[in-house]
Amino acid sequence: MRVLEGLEPKKVFYYFEEIASIPHGSRNTKEISDYLVSFAKDHNLRYIQDELNNVILFAEGTEGYEASEPIIIQGHMDMVCEKENGVDIDFEKDGLSLLVEDDFVTADGTTLGGDDGIAVAYALAILDSKDIPHPPLEVVITVDEEIGMLGAYDIDLSMLKGKKMLNLDSDVEGEFLTSCAGGMSLISRIPMEYVSQNGLVAKLMVSGLQGGHSGAEIHKERGNANILMGRVLKAIFDVTPFGIASMAGGLKDNAIPRECNAVILLPEENKELVSEAVASLDQAFKNEFMVSDPEVAVTVSFEAVKEEKILNFSSVNKLIYFLRVTPNGVQNKSQVMENLIETSLNLGILELQEECLYMVTSVRSSVSTRKEELKERLCQIVEMLGGEVEIEGDYPAWEYKPSSDMRTLIGEIYKELFGEEARFEAIHAGLECGIFSEKIEGLDCVSFGPTNYDIHTPKERLSISSTERMWKLILEFLKRSK
Repeated sequence: MRVLEGLEPKKVFYYFEEIASIPHGSRNTKEISDYLVSFAKDHNLRYIQDELNNVILFAEGTEGYEASEPIIIQGHMDMVCEKENGVDIDFEKDGLSLLVEDDFVTADGTTLGGDDGIAVAYALAILDSKDIPHPPLEVVITVDEEIGMLGAYDIDLSMLKGKKMLNLDSDVEGEFLTSCAGGMSLISRIPMEYVSQNGLVAKLMVSGLQGGHSGAEIHKERGNANILMGRVLKAIFDVTPFGIASMAGGLKDNAIPRECNAVILLPEENKELVSEAVASLDQAFKNEFMVSDPEVAVTVSFEAVKEEKILNFSSVNKLIYFLRVTPNGVQNKSQVMENLIETSLNLGILELQEECLYMVTSVRSSVSTRKEELKERLCQIVEMLGGEVEIEGDYPAWEYKPSSDMRTLIGEIYKELFGEEARFEAIHAGLECGIFSEKIEGLDCVSFGPTNYDIHTPKERLSISSTERMWKLILEFLKRSK
């Protein structure tokens, strides 16, 4: 028996469970892409699957809607793969274990992929139905949105005829997005040199952080485990010399890192000094993050004295210096929209590799010159340390349109269905709407979706009742788009 069987709307949750059973993390989308192609073949739909695994599905208008203007329905098929410690899952091969808890669908110890599996489920449920009136549909499901909107950036949309698009990649019911920040990923590599040396092995961990989406939740001032580890290492460096054998934190550039681990080698006689430094910072962090991350913890455990390959003194200095001076978090607030974050960045991935310190940082801004300025600042720091920066997934901001027929219609429908005024907002997180607007001249677009809490974390949970309400909204919009 299916876990989601019995939930309404039935077809939406049927397809959501189908999607969840297929591995579909970023850069691992071939299987889910082929599933969409099989769906198209089974339903006699015209489709396009490109070499990146992007998929476009075409459906004719239902009776009476054949000559209507096409509607584009858009979302992405990839998800952020995060898990709790001790959870046995191989995201490359395994599906998710779904759970139903009260009004929520969640996953057992992992991210749920409601961002953006729910968009795909909505689209497939519409295409599978015989009794939903709708205009011609052009369903565009992209890949690798979560790592820089790579699929949207390269997809060919020249065959599309629609000028109105529902982007189903938002996560607060009643909040309809009409503008978003642009962004890019910066991949930094700083050369590191190693020596072999004897010393006491100490394992450091920064943990207990909530993490979250680096666009949607950057304003909550949650701790970044990679940045906090830089403070831990500096505090230890102030009381004893040491070398670093390994270090890693974070899994995705657009997810605020929840944990960072490091293994260091130090003189055995300075063990107590290290313990005191760690305990002091543990208390400092608990005080600094008492609201945003009350479970934050810094721990150290000691092992045997042995010989290890560690970073030399100069490389340790470079690593600590970078983590102490690199910009991170909110940089600017909007001067034209109250309470909107304009510019930020997130050091999402850090890994000490064989020859370099490897990092991936997500940069966002709704002002293109500030995005470029932040990129230049980070590049200059890395280059001063002898490193280099590669830019990936540079995508534009989605600019607000003063006039929008879609906004007007959706606002009317939402008020009629639910008795509340729709809130039209801008968001600091990136959406593919900006790229689509550049590719499709005159595109009218609104982004919305059901309430989905704590996306990009293992606490992610999708509201069942909200999913049903947004389903009703989508169907009524299609019905009135004759």
